[in-house]
Amino acid sequence: MLKYVSFKFFIDFIFSLIIIILILPLLLLLLFTITIDLRENPLFVQKRIGFRGKVFNLYKLKTMRTLKDGKGKLLSDLKRITSIGKIIRTLSVDEIPQIFNVLKGEMSFVGPRPLLLEYLPLYNVDQMKRHNVLPGISGYAQVNGRNLISWKEKFKLDLYYVENQSFFLDLKIIIMTFIRVFKASGINSNINITMEKFNGKN
Repeated sequence: MLKYVSFKFFIDFIFSLIIIILILPLLLLLLFTITIDLRENPLFVQKRIGFRGKVFNLYKLKTMRTLKDGKGKLLSDLKRITSIGKIIRTLSVDEIPQIFNVLKGEMSFVGPRPLLLEYLPLYNVDQMKRHNVLPGISGYAQVNGRNLISWKEKFKLDLYYVENQSFFLDLKIIIMTFIRVFKASGINSNINITMEKFNGKN
């Protein structure tokens, strides 16, 4: 396991560097398009929980306007997402900037998705084990339902990955990820554009 983890870290670094070089023109085009569409910063930066509970800044492309009601509360996802934003989310290209997180060693191409900082105090002992590996751009839970499965099932799948991490499991997840992206399945939950928040009970 330890040997594979070291090998995986090396592969992540090499491939992230190569991919960044190859997709840089596309990324610049996306940033320009989103800036025109949203008329605000095209990058979404958010604190997430990483390896062994370390906090890092996760990068994504913005797909929603920062629109608030009279009380300063953000409007629903459905009211804030733009037509271009929907296309970007459907194609999952909003995740592209996370390749820089991989290059920095904060993430891997495959692993449990990094969750919000506010969730950290809510985890039980088993759920905390998801931080025993690097978080990923895609993961076992993402290719088995993504935002359409319950939090309980997500954690179950994350823990399975942590306990069974291997080259062949990672390869399987990468192949399934491409299939999911091609089919554009599992993007939205039944409740909202994004997954409902974890409250420690759901």
